[in-house]
Amino acid sequence: MAEELHLDTTLTKAEQYRQLLPQIEALTSSEPDLIANLSNTVAALRQAFGFFWVGFYLVKNDELVLGPFQGPIACTRIRRGKGVCGTSWEQAATILVPDVEQFPGHIACSSDSKSEIVVPVLKNGEVVAVLDVDSDRLNDFDQDDQQALEQLMPLVAGWF
Repeated sequence: MAEELHLDTTLTKAEQYRQLLPQIEALTSSEPDLIANLSNTVAALRQAFGFFWVGFYLVKNDELVLGPFQGPIACTRIRRGKGVCGTSWEQAATILVPDVEQFPGHIACSSDSKSEIVVPVLKNGEVVAVLDVDSDRLNDFDQDDQQALEQLMPLVAGWF
């Protein structure tokens, strides 16, 4: 079977997520490789919503290390508690930032990034990775994004 997404861009964002998440699950359900699944997940999210940057940072030793992503080049390593990603890791919580310039300690991997959402991947109560999604528009993320991306994380956690 050819891997392709079926997307209806006339739907609301929440409806598009409801359409997309089962497709990501189907796409990854028979693939045991972590990197392949993370890669297809970021590709699907970027294709569906046109995000400026979407990718995973993986917890390795005592820092986040860049994993599969799509978009411009990115920061390679982030310390715990630093920037939006490191803060999400430290707090084990989703962080939605309407304007990255207003986030204390924001790490500017790209000056084109204007808003961001970071969602932790929890396995056995520990953060094993974070999903980082950036937009080149202010206030681009909302509760629909947060709810859907958080709903996706248990699937992702199963790959670790």
